[in-house]
Amino acid sequence: MKLGKVFLFLMIGVAAYFIFKKFYPGAQTDNSMQVFGNSTKEADQNVTVASVDTKASKSTKPKSASFTYTPEKPENGKVKGVVELGAAGFNSFVINMDRKKRWEIISKDFGESLAYEGLATADDIHAGLKRYITEMFDKGVSKNDMHFVISSGAQKEPKTGIIIQDLKKIGFVVNLVTPEKEGEFGYRATVPEKYQDNSFLVDIGSGTTKISWKEGNGLKTVDMPGAKYFEKGMGDEDVFNQVKSRASAVPESKRNMCFILGGVPFTLAKQERTGNERYTILNKPDAYTAKDKKTEAGLNIYRAINEVTQPKTVVFDWDSNFTIGFLLSLRGS
Repeated sequence: MKLGKVFLFLMIGVAAYFIFKKFYPGAQTDNSMQVFGNSTKEADQNVTVASVDTKASKSTKPKSASFTYTPEKPENGKVKGVVELGAAGFNSFVINMDRKKRWEIISKDFGESLAYEGLATADDIHAGLKRYITEMFDKGVSKNDMHFVISSGAQKEPKTGIIIQDLKKIGFVVNLVTPEKEGEFGYRATVPEKYQDNSFLVDIGSGTTKISWKEGNGLKTVDMPGAKYFEKGMGDEDVFNQVKSRASAVPESKRNMCFILGGVPFTLAKQERTGNERYTILNKPDAYTAKDKKTEAGLNIYRAINEVTQPKTVVFDWDSNFTIGFLLSLRGS
């Protein structure tokens, strides 16, 4: 009798097991860790896929049109050098330029100077200038072909006067430029002749932003706040509206392509560059996330210009600078 009861209980248990397995196939107690493991792996795969999608979106962001242009090489050129004393520091450029104003970069050096952060002494400034001068001599630039340009933004800095006096003491001429001239020089150095009928130039500096375009036989330039406007107590919305208003002066016929220069565009172009190409196509402003206050402010300016002009292509030039346009403007060069 006891064996019969045991057998009966076994039969009921077996039947219950198969019924449970049929209707609840996912709840297999022996494989419960594997189930949780699969769930964890699946979650990990979802995270990985999302990460890949994010990376893919960066590399396949909807850029404007491509840009293929190769500048003419100079023939029988001469080595010339220029140092830009900008609102954010010293930059130097050495180029090879011929009589037809064709040029190519030999070297470029972007440096941050303590002079504009209120931390440098006159000795620091003197030592920095001597280093730039010596490096240019080493690259074949003669003293007569070495030039110094003070940007419009830097002219507002208190330490600029010390720098000017120091340069004069060692026998150099200091060239002060207005925002209008910066725009003109930047345009001449950056925008190829074949694109001048349908393009404009933007130069987002720390102190000022310049927009330039060809108008008749001359050039037109408008200036507006630079990427460090927040240091002057200016608000994002006010600057955005001011930039939009001034950018609206660019003629419709010139809005097809935008050439762009400046520190913030340089930062954005680093995210897009795929090799050592001279020209890099920038994306729309909203494709970028700022990591510092200056970049955030520069993006605000870029966004305002883009909203008004809506160029099909935005081209950053890795080699150009308004000071190279200054060299191109010198007579007898």
